[in-house]
Amino acid sequence: MAGVPATPAVPPVGPDPATPLPSPWLDFTREDWAARRNNHPLSLTPDEIARVSGLGDRVDLREVEEVYLPLSRLLSFYVNATAGLHRVTTDFLGERPAKVPFVIGIAGSVAVGKSTTARILRELLLRWPQSPRVDLITTDGFLRPNAELEARGLLQRKGFPESYDRRALLRFVADVKSGKPHVEAPVYSHLTYDIVEGESVVVDQPDVLIVEGLNVLQPATVRSEQRARQVLSDYFDFSVYVDAPVEQLREWYVERFLRLRETAFASPESYFHRYAALTDSEARETAAGIWQRINEPNLVKNVEPTRDRATLVLRKGPDHAVTHIRLRRL
Repeated sequence: MAGVPATPAVPPVGPDPATPLPSPWLDFTREDWAARRNNHPLSLTPDEIARVSGLGDRVDLREVEEVYLPLSRLLSFYVNATAGLHRVTTDFLGERPAKVPFVIGIAGSVAVGKSTTARILRELLLRWPQSPRVDLITTDGFLRPNAELEARGLLQRKGFPESYDRRALLRFVADVKSGKPHVEAPVYSHLTYDIVEGESVVVDQPDVLIVEGLNVLQPATVRSEQRARQVLSDYFDFSVYVDAPVEQLREWYVERFLRLRETAFASPESYFHRYAALTDSEARETAAGIWQRINEPNLVKNVEPTRDRATLVLRKGPDHAVTHIRLRRL
């Protein structure tokens, strides 16, 4: 209508969609990351590195110096800072301070080398000047027994989140984190591919606990009554995701299967002994089929989506070596 002033435009609420949000990550090349070692001495020998390396993981002295030693140094800062925060918080609340371990979660795909990462970090952390007690637990011990998985129709989904006794795993980590002594975890045998009945390992108030497994960074889900359940990562102080492209992981899995055919599978006690007599081409076809049916779907649906929930991501190249590091900003 003539003579009526136009209504001023209302500025949009929230960030401009055309402006990218700041990244929550700090990105490092391996060379940049290696400089963070700051001349900290390496206390592992080549023989010790070989002893803790997994089948097919080509971790050498140089990679430990350039990747894992700086990470160990960073973790020492986190552990000390967290312990200080715990002391001042309990003092503020008037509580009696209890020994609370620093918990590190390590996640990643089958065949990516997360077990080797966990073992190397444990060896480095054990050698800190204060000689901390460091325990390492894999979530394999909390897989449901094969008989139970078979009864539930889950034997072909071993490694998927539903194949674990998640309540028992959560209770275990919660008890350790609360400072409870003598917390027991079940034992899993990769030879028999099953839980070892009647056996357990005891975690007794360590300074640091490393929890390694496929699904340790799974997020919470909302139940029908709109209450999110607790998850394992609620108890982590730091987490690492070991990453590699899917096609590379597939190749590494097949290579590892071929090596296992000549080693562990050769034992008559092995669950996979039937694969020991396969030819190279048969073994490759079998491994590729297992990967396609089980491991890749689990990776794509359940494991890889948790990568950005980690505190730090180690990205690997075709030769198994770490090439890039991403650290979440504080």
